[in-house]
Amino acid sequence: MESLSNKNMKIFSLSSNRPLAEKIAKVCGIKLGEATINRFSDGEIQIKIDESIRGDSVYIIQSLTDPINANIMELFIMIDAVRRTSAKSINVVIPYYGYARHSAKKRERKAIIAKLIARILENTGIDRVLTLDLHAAQIQGFFNKPVDNLKADKLMAKHMLDNYDLENAVVVSPDHGGVGRARGFAGLIDAPIAIIDNRDPENEEHIPTFIIGDVKDKVAIVADDMIDTASRAVKAANVLANNGVKAVYLVTTHGVFAGDAINKISNAPIKKVIVSDSVYIAPEKQIDKLDIVSVADLMGNAILRIHNNKSVGKLFR
Repeated sequence: MESLSNKNMKIFSLSSNRPLAEKIAKVCGIKLGEATINRFSDGEIQIKIDESIRGDSVYIIQSLTDPINANIMELFIMIDAVRRTSAKSINVVIPYYGYARHSAKKRERKAIIAKLIARILENTGIDRVLTLDLHAAQIQGFFNKPVDNLKADKLMAKHMLDNYDLENAVVVSPDHGGVGRARGFAGLIDAPIAIIDNRDPENEEHIPTFIIGDVKDKVAIVADDMIDTASRAVKAANVLANNGVKAVYLVTTHGVFAGDAINKISNAPIKKVIVSDSVYIAPEKQIDKLDIVSVADLMGNAILRIHNNKSVGKLFR
């Protein structure tokens, strides 16, 4: 077994997902670093690092989630604080990269916000980015620094194989854009795929009626990278139910669950939502239909391998 050192490693958590950060630190065999985060009455953020980090490799954990703009600003301020304290390296760990859907100029006079965030992060002086299941893979190319984009698909597939009866299962893409993800997940659980023929995925009012592939009397597993408002997930579940599936499962990495998403899922023909803890899910949102799988081991081992100059590629195999 490889021996991976945590010497001269410091891990700090900001406000977005401290429970995950604590688990990651435990995997790395250290405690979270000490820092104080204050907010003034006008919304300004103040961060103070409460221990020496001189000569250390620092890993800052922050998901870019609601309140997304405040959490992004927290991250920028923390990076600047670390840069001014003679740390050896600054590594940002972003389990969920917000604004990732804004990664291309699909219409005129639109900002490419995912690129903007990448440019600002680099200008703050970071050395590396570690993230998970980017919504758009091209975001890695927005950085001139190393970016490790971990994948949760093998973790989720193993969890489902160990805990669910997947006999007669079919993996379903909620639209044509997600076929690659569905095909990859289907390969991990040895199942066929089907595609919901959603020809206008940007239009929430559009209700698709056709499915490419055989789903009748099968266990349908809808594979996606994230659930935000849950409109697309519920739409997919309804179409599948209307086409005679035995049960509908959703498997996704990022559970944003914005607005009344949880209520929509509660009332939809969905048996279970298998989701990671990349985004903090408040206790009041943790309904019985949710099955939360931790990505702490995956991300913690990636940090250890980066820290020891080992290949992260091993985690993809």
